[in-house]
Amino acid sequence: MRSFDYRKISDEKWDSELLGLIAAIYKEAGKQEMYLKQKPEKLEKLVEIAKIQSTKASNEIEGIVTTNTRIKQLMEEKTAPKTRDENEIAGYRDVLAIIHESFDAIPINRNYILQLHKILFSYTQNSEAGKMKNVQNYISARYPDGHTRILFTPLDPFETPEALDRICEEFNCVIGNMELEPLIAIPVFIHDFLCIHPFNDGNGRMSRLLTTLLLYRCGFFVGKYISLEEKIAKNKDLYYEALSASQVGWHEGKDDPVPFIKYLLGTVLAAYKDFEERFALVEGNPSALDSVRKAVQLKIGKFGKQDIMALCPSLSISSVEGALRKLVADGEIRREGKGKNTFYTRIE
Repeated sequence: MRSFDYRKISDEKWDSELLGLIAAIYKEAGKQEMYLKQKPEKLEKLVEIAKIQSTKASNEIEGIVTTNTRIKQLMEEKTAPKTRDENEIAGYRDVLAIIHESFDAIPINRNYILQLHKILFSYTQNSEAGKMKNVQNYISARYPDGHTRILFTPLDPFETPEALDRICEEFNCVIGNMELEPLIAIPVFIHDFLCIHPFNDGNGRMSRLLTTLLLYRCGFFVGKYISLEEKIAKNKDLYYEALSASQVGWHEGKDDPVPFIKYLLGTVLAAYKDFEERFALVEGNPSALDSVRKAVQLKIGKFGKQDIMALCPSLSISSVEGALRKLVADGEIRREGKGKNTFYTRIE
């Protein structure tokens, strides 16, 4: 069976790109901490929006969908799930809520991972919820046209429990003894988790939930305000490419985790950059018009109403529409197209 020794990873020589990502993330994390001290109440709205976006995006990656209205109602627990997909969405919502509220009380070990997996499927009749896989599974990519492709064959079921125990022990050891940079240990753990693929179902969603959990436990809270899952969903092809590149030779211990490390750190850094932009939009108690004007200044080329709403999550759709009409009337932006094809461009 594949062996695991995370302490050896600390001896690796990392290139300037990877070290630059780590340095940039620490810089942005420091800025976020400062921002949160200044306007915690203003940023609280981002938390609820990020939860919705994370739950929606992570499930959509697996082909689990419902309408935007239904997912909002489910997230606010104003309705009960009515379909199989909504049952799975509700389970993801509950696990994410537990991580948000109790991350520091969730040890990284097999039993707790199994408990989270059981909660993920708590609204379904899945008899395998909270249990290790009992049949061989495969890592496959699902593409927009509906076809799938096998990327990797994970460990056999009989090897899985011991392997999951080992990566948890290795992660806890290097983090607890400060023997490995957390921003390297986290993607290495997630990569190994995906290669083990410990469950018959739910491995992708569990990997994204565990990414958030590990980041929180190591002091990186950007996923609380900006959805990492949404960023992964928007660049799904890059995710599969990085995962596939890092899986070559994994069973023999000859894999190169760097492509996946860089991908995940790049995603985290992009989320921190988004957080900084959104903080700038609420700084100084701006009016709806000023917030939308600031958001417009951040856009290059064509943009739509949804692009602005993503940057101004505290504003209602009517406030954004009214501000855009005002900016068009004042000659600051140009409106083109009709209906769903409407887009805007800045007038310099």
